[in-house]
Amino acid sequence: MSYKSDFLNILTERGLLHQCSDLTALDQKLASGTQSAYIGFDATAKSLHVGNLTGIMMLRWFQETGHKPITLMGGGTSKIGDPSFKDEQRKLLDDDTINTNIRHIQDTCFKQFLAYGTGTSDALMVNNNDWLDGLRYLDFLRDYGRYFTVNRMLSFDSVKQRLERESPLTLLEFNYMVMQGYDFLELYRRYGTILQMGGSDQWGNIINGVDLAHKSDQAQIFALTAPLLTTPDGKKMGKTESGAVWLNAQMLSAYDYYQYWRNVDDVMVGTLLRRFTMLPISEITRLESLSGSDINHAKKILAREATKLCHGEAAAIEAENTAQQVFEQGGIGGDLPRVEISSTLLSSGVPFVDLIVQAGLAPSKGEARRLIQGGGAKYNDNTITDINALTRAEDVSSEGYIKLSAGKKRHVLIIPT
Repeated sequence: MSYKSDFLNILTERGLLHQCSDLTALDQKLASGTQSAYIGFDATAKSLHVGNLTGIMMLRWFQETGHKPITLMGGGTSKIGDPSFKDEQRKLLDDDTINTNIRHIQDTCFKQFLAYGTGTSDALMVNNNDWLDGLRYLDFLRDYGRYFTVNRMLSFDSVKQRLERESPLTLLEFNYMVMQGYDFLELYRRYGTILQMGGSDQWGNIINGVDLAHKSDQAQIFALTAPLLTTPDGKKMGKTESGAVWLNAQMLSAYDYYQYWRNVDDVMVGTLLRRFTMLPISEITRLESLSGSDINHAKKILAREATKLCHGEAAAIEAENTAQQVFEQGGIGGDLPRVEISSTLLSSGVPFVDLIVQAGLAPSKGEARRLIQGGGAKYNDNTITDINALTRAEDVSSEGYIKLSAGKKRHVLIIPT
C-alpha cells in the first residue's frame, strides 16, 4: 500500500508499522505540512538500550521526512513505573537519581540520532515532570478522571496478564496509564503534537491519550505503534549474557556494541538492516539475499552501520578493525576492552568464573558456570572445561595479557598490575 506521506511509506518498507488509530486521517495530516510526534522514555537508568532503539529510529525517520520529533523524558512518570508484563513493579526512584539519569540520557542517547534546535523540524526534548509535579490531585481527578474507565483499562494486555497470573497490580502502577494519557494532552496543547508512537506493547497507554484529548478538547490526534522485535526463539531483542545492550558508550563500549550486531542470528539480518540502519532498501534487499558464509558480509555491514549511528563513524571503523584483527588475523586490536587484575592475586590463582563476571562477560557466577559447561568460554583461545579452573600468572602472554572470551565471540584482555 502506498501513502501520501513519505513517513508512512518509509515505516512500511522498513517493517516499523504495526497499528494505527486512524491511518487514513493520519496520512492526510502528515501530507498537509510539518507535524510533531513524540515518544516517551522513562529515566530508569543512565542510558537507554537497544530495546529503545526502534522508537528512536522512528523519530529519526520522522525528522528525515520534514517533521518535528519530540523526545519526552519521563521525569514524572519515572517516579511511578508502568504496569509492565513483569510480575514485579519497578523499583521506585528518587528525584536526584531520575534527574541524573535524564542528564546522562540527553548527552549520550539522543543527540547522535536526532538534530536538536529551534527550527521547524528540529527535535525538542521535554520533561513531563514540568506539568505532572505540580498537579493538584483532587482537581486532576475532577477534571480528567471522568474520562478514564476502569473497564477499558482492565482490557489492556499488560493489565490482563498480571491479573490472570494473580500478580499484584498497585494503584500506583494503575495511575501510570492516566499520567501517560495526560502527557499526550499536554503536548497537544503546548506544541500541537498530533501523534504518539511506541512499541505495540504500549498501544493501550497511547490510546488513553487519544481518547482523553478527543473527549476533553475534541482534538484529532493519533496513535501509531511498531511491532515488537524478538529473536527467533521469541525473546525480546536487546539482551546478552552480560545484560542490556546500552547505547551509552560509558556503559557498553563501541566495540561490544559492534559485536552485538555482528553476532545476531542470520535470519534477523534483513529485519535489523531495515530497522537500525539508514541504508537504501535496494541495498538491504541485496544484502539479505546473501546466503551461506556470505551472510557474514551482510552482518559486518549491519554492525558497522548500526555502530556508526550510535557512536560515530570513527568508533565504528575502530571496532570493525579490532574485530578483524582478533577474529580474522588472530591478533589484538586496540579497541578491545581491558580489565586490570592484581598480579598478587593472579600469582595465587583466580577462578575463571570470577574473571568472567568481573570482565562483564556474564552477569552472574551461575551464568559464567553455564557458559563454561556449554563450551562457550575460552582463555588465550583455549576452551575452559572445568568450572573450578583457575588462571595464573603463567597464563599471561609475552605481550602482557590474558585473552578471555565468553558467549558469542566477546573478548576482553586481562592485564596484570
